[in-house]
Amino acid sequence: MARALLTPDERASALADLPGWTFVAGRDAITKVFRFPDFNAAFAFMTRVALKAEKMDHHPEWFNVYNRVEITLSTHDAGGVTGLDLELARFAECSEGHGR
Repeated sequence: MARALLTPDERASALADLPGWTFVAGRDAITKVFRFPDFNAAFAFMTRVALKAEKMDHHPEWFNVYNRVEITLSTHDAGGVTGLDLELARFAECSEGHGR
């Protein structure tokens, strides 16, 4: 079930509860840019999310420069956004404030 594509209504409803997350233009994915006080805080955040992603066997696309981390989530083998993406996005939201 977690790897089943979400309907447009399910995606819209889920994003309403994920502040700052938006749809990626031209593909079935969600994205958010996180900003931190410094590189150390950004890297600590990435480490927390990476450990969760590894346990889930669900890995994000991301980009980091100094204090900025951009995460894009899509379940590639399903061809779009699934419950796995929402679970990892929620985890990232909970992990964002740690270490600040």
